[in-house]
Amino acid sequence: MLENKRVFITGGAGFIGSQTTKRLFDANEVCLYDNLSRNAMQHTLKGDDSKFRFVQGSVTDEKALSTAIAEFRPTHIVHCAAVAGIETVVKRPVSTVEINMLGTTYVLKAAAEVEGVERVVTFSTSEVFGPNAYNADENTSAVIGAVGEPRWTYAVSKLVGEHLTLAYHKQFGLPSVVLRPFNVYGPGQVGEGALSIFIQRALRGETIQIHGDGSQIRAWTYVDDMVQAVLTGLEHPGAVGKAFNVGNPRAVTTIYGLAKDVVRVLGSSSKIEFIEKTYADIELRVPDAAWPKTQIGFEAQVDLEDGIQRTAEYYRALQAA
Repeated sequence: MLENKRVFITGGAGFIGSQTTKRLFDANEVCLYDNLSRNAMQHTLKGDDSKFRFVQGSVTDEKALSTAIAEFRPTHIVHCAAVAGIETVVKRPVSTVEINMLGTTYVLKAAAEVEGVERVVTFSTSEVFGPNAYNADENTSAVIGAVGEPRWTYAVSKLVGEHLTLAYHKQFGLPSVVLRPFNVYGPGQVGEGALSIFIQRALRGETIQIHGDGSQIRAWTYVDDMVQAVLTGLEHPGAVGKAFNVGNPRAVTTIYGLAKDVVRVLGSSSKIEFIEKTYADIELRVPDAAWPKTQIGFEAQVDLEDGIQRTAEYYRALQAA
């Protein structure tokens, strides 16, 4: 566990950023940089605002971002900020490319100019493996769909960020690491996360909607496991200059099976309905978990049913409040 370090987190008010902050601020100085487009910290970090610094700004504002990083003088940087969620990506493909590509460029550039940076962790996505990826490992080729399909603007922008992150390590010696999350869910999620939406609707007894026929297969990653991967990436000497898939190959199900599991586990009266799928989808996405286990000792711990229960407890408390 990091201690007595200075950690700068872009997108720090978001889902993974705020959960990471929660694990770090007792033993470290933490600065969050975020434009508050998705504010998860209002729930995740409520009452703890004296334990970290917050700077409101956009990662596409190079001057504001570089100034914030230079003034904080971080030893570690976690770059979470990005456009995410398929509905947002489809509606805002230009913003998706600009925020994901320019944001990563500006973070890496600023990091390289600050003396004493020990580690930079950037986020990619499992989307770089395309619509069909079974047992995808770190050597699996990136597969990008048809040019002009809005979904793949997200994958392309994130893949560029991967190459740039590792290029900064190769060319300038920046101690950087890439993480590729696979369908992260859990307490504090805001926005379009399918599993969190399913759970919230099930708790209210509302109909759960599935896009398409529900045969799409996913591996689901509980947020505590994702945060542990971030912390491991920040510390482990074997992580530098490498990319890692972050997922749980034990927590695999179809979207329809997931909806049924949520209803069953929570004892919900919710019905399940199928609606038209209006965008390109991922038919199969399951990671191979061997590389992070052998290289940095990371392995996801929270299985799906346990994760559903933990997430439901959070949303029950939130609804009651």
